[in-house]
Amino acid sequence: MLLHTAMKVATWNVNSIRARRQHVVDWLDAARPDVLCLQELKVADADFPFEEVRECGYEAEVFGQKTYNGVAIVSRHPLSNVVRGLDGDDDPQARLIRGDVEGITVLCAYFPNGGEVGSDKFEYKLRWMGRLHQMLQALYDPKVDQVALCGDFNVAPRDEDIGRPSEWRASVLACDPVRKALDDVASFGLIDVFEPFHPDGGVFSWWDYRGRGFERGNGLRIDHIYATPMLAERAIGATIDREERRRKSPSDHAPVMVEFE
Repeated sequence: MLLHTAMKVATWNVNSIRARRQHVVDWLDAARPDVLCLQELKVADADFPFEEVRECGYEAEVFGQKTYNGVAIVSRHPLSNVVRGLDGDDDPQARLIRGDVEGITVLCAYFPNGGEVGSDKFEYKLRWMGRLHQMLQALYDPKVDQVALCGDFNVAPRDEDIGRPSEWRASVLACDPVRKALDDVASFGLIDVFEPFHPDGGVFSWWDYRGRGFERGNGLRIDHIYATPMLAERAIGATIDREERRRKSPSDHAPVMVEFE
């Protein structure tokens, strides 16, 4: 199915939906995305603000987890074929939910952070990304299917996506192995649809709370929307809402939104 109207797809790591409930409601009312992918909910399904979201004109499908992780797809349009987790998943960490909306398959993903390079958490991150790649290959045909992979990837693809590369280049967010793992995921047939609108970089979606990262411009672009070619060619704009990061008690991430014809 081809898209016939403009469609806004957004992603946002809210770093606790309990703490940022009103932030999300206000942003939905102001930005009016068609689809919003949320990460790091940090609540069980029953504690997600379904009613407030519904009052904004949206429905939500949630894959929650108490205290950690958790993902959701919030949509103004009906969601179908919703699946939680990686295929064949016995991983207790709630990191992936997918569903179909308006002819697009939307995957909302919260990639593992990785802790420190060389740690068990780092190896888990690389394995998880490998499993995601395998699942994409098994389920979709990038030449035919319109697929959007959205979320907090915990990877800055280029040095241009880092405010201070000397501080971050060797970290779990930007080192060579993790960039290669992201390249492998994308090799399925996914395109970074944000980058063409900001080719020179310097546009960030995450700033560390510590050390006044936002005020000092010490950010990274680690929240992404990747799409298969048929969908990617319809991208007509891409933004990061820095103003959301200026609010009182903000998430350390800002919403990323891409508009498709």
